[in-house]
Amino acid sequence: MFEVKGLVSGYGQSRVIHGVDLAAGEGEIVAVMGRNGMGKTTLFKTMVGMLPAMAGSIRVDGKDLSGMESFQRVRSGIAYVPQGRMVFPTLTVEENIRTGLRGRALSDAIPEEIYALFPVLHEMRRRRGGDLSGGQQQQLAIARALVTNPKVLMLDEPTEGIQPSVIKDIARSLLEIRRLRNLAIVVSEQVLSFTLQIADRLIVIDRGRFVLAANRDEVDERSVSRYLSV
Repeated sequence: MFEVKGLVSGYGQSRVIHGVDLAAGEGEIVAVMGRNGMGKTTLFKTMVGMLPAMAGSIRVDGKDLSGMESFQRVRSGIAYVPQGRMVFPTLTVEENIRTGLRGRALSDAIPEEIYALFPVLHEMRRRRGGDLSGGQQQQLAIARALVTNPKVLMLDEPTEGIQPSVIKDIARSLLEIRRLRNLAIVVSEQVLSFTLQIADRLIVIDRGRFVLAANRDEVDERSVSRYLSV
């Protein structure tokens, strides 16, 4: 469903991502792990089109998205939950979700499935996004991404700044989304316990290169932790 080959990207003349390959199938969750500054966010911004690729290809369901703008990639099936969540603080929860709807965003109904996945958002649908806790904002950002009906859901550091009890809720939600939608899900993370709950495969990035890859049941936690410790 999602395939990246030979991707190179960076800022100006500086290369940050050095020719990486990544693939995720329908119903598969792939985690990219690494410390801050190792290239995770640069990789995700390049895949969604916020940064131009210097080389390589990005495909969704066989369609090459490499030359497309971000909004075109969203229309082609990529949904992105950015680091820091980036909800609209002055809009209500409901209005935030509606920004992800195609077509008649003001009049189309928000799918019941969204509120079933995140009951707290239904309870707080009239509250402003800026008044929610970090965990609630993360759920809101995921909900906003899901209403675009993506084929690939990308989440950059979804557990950042969130308390452990809410991290468990987010893990359950992602597994339920995978079950309901059969999406390809790609997550960047530093929290190994969270990743081991949700991911089918783990990839470790170090200085813009993939240095380790394994199926979840084959993961050597000590080897992975070596790349996550400061």
